[in-house]
Amino acid sequence: MQLPARLFWLLYFAISASFFFSSFTAETLAAETSNVNASARHPPQVWTLDIQGAIGPASADLFMRALEEANEAGASLFLLRLDTPGGLDKSMRDMIQAILASSTPVAAYVYPKGARAASAGTYILFSSHIAAMAPATNLGAATPISITAPSSSPSKPDTDAEGDEKGLSTLEHKQINDAVAYIQGLAKLRGRNTEWAEQAVRDAASLSAEEALQMNVVDMMADSTEQLLAQLEGREVKLDNGAVTLKLSGYELNPIEPDWRNRFLAIITDPSVAYILLLIGIYGLLLEAYNPGAALPGILGAICLLTGLYALQLLPISYAGLGLILLGVALMTAESFAPSFGALGLGGVAAFILGSVMLMDTHLPAYQIALPVIIAVAALSVLVLSMLLHFALKSRKQALVSGAETLVGSLAEAIADFDGSGRVAAQGQLWMAYCETPVKQGQKLRITGIQGLTLEVEAIS
Repeated sequence: MQLPARLFWLLYFAISASFFFSSFTAETLAAETSNVNASARHPPQVWTLDIQGAIGPASADLFMRALEEANEAGASLFLLRLDTPGGLDKSMRDMIQAILASSTPVAAYVYPKGARAASAGTYILFSSHIAAMAPATNLGAATPISITAPSSSPSKPDTDAEGDEKGLSTLEHKQINDAVAYIQGLAKLRGRNTEWAEQAVRDAASLSAEEALQMNVVDMMADSTEQLLAQLEGREVKLDNGAVTLKLSGYELNPIEPDWRNRFLAIITDPSVAYILLLIGIYGLLLEAYNPGAALPGILGAICLLTGLYALQLLPISYAGLGLILLGVALMTAESFAPSFGALGLGGVAAFILGSVMLMDTHLPAYQIALPVIIAVAALSVLVLSMLLHFALKSRKQALVSGAETLVGSLAEAIADFDGSGRVAAQGQLWMAYCETPVKQGQKLRITGIQGLTLEVEAIS
């Protein structure tokens, strides 16, 4: 029996659709089963990083590299545990830019109890997707440190300012307004208290954890990391590429530890270490110039100089201070080549000390060159300079032991008879000599002076 063509095609499409639907359903179920199994095998990854102490180039580098790796690994959450008094503005802004561009939610957690997120730490807390604090912690005091420190700027005070800002210079007003706009922008982005953010900058206001939670400055409080992660389960977080819901059940912590590169960077970006490396480099190259071919001082000096310069370019330095240090070293070097009885040397020491004090262009205590280091290096430079002056003066008082001048007062012997000019032997060499009296061969003569290449002699009676 032959089926009609229309019925045949209907049956054909029905059978094809059923096979397609069955295949699609099987693949979907297999994929869902695979995802469930994969989820069971690979629990949510929570990357953790602890930053304690001042925020600087080393901590910023460690944070940004760790966050980039977390983004590439598809981590569920990046937990930054903070305990900082503040830090450098550039390092803070680099970290904030990394947080704002992150595809992984970043939770900033002021931890442990007794910790703080002051100054730069407050900005980082405001920029994070989640802000949390442990009990007995605090945040705030976000006024730029150059405003709170004694100002050496001769800028004219702004007598029209209101409130606590009255008497600040125009430059200081600009710095405050810039900081206010920056922190308020971060607060608006994360839906946090913009009014208090402004107070933190203008009035250096601070809050405890409980007050910060009540005033919508932070999102939550937690006694421990485990309690914080439990509170975050199921929380929706807004990222640049959309909102995500945190699924942290059965999470696995991945703590980040500083590697050798970060430890090395932390050492050399200590202002005192960078300062010493710079000076070792300069003095090493000078020693190599004094003694060409020694090799070791030149090699060590070049390595230290380049390392010190690399560290200094990461730090907020005053180029006027650096210039004074180089001028001081140059003047002390000139003293050793052309002794000026201390004028060049003392000027060099003064320029060196002044430049050392001015070198770091920040008032942050953590990024100042230790005063004992400056005093020790200056004292060593004065000691070396004093030794050079002592040897220079001593050499001036010593009798000459070489050169034509040493012939004056010594004896010579006539080679042949002469009247006026003739040849004599002195200290194993033949010289032309002039004598006012006639001279016999072999006669002993005393040298009284030198005129060019001619000796002035007289007969010994």
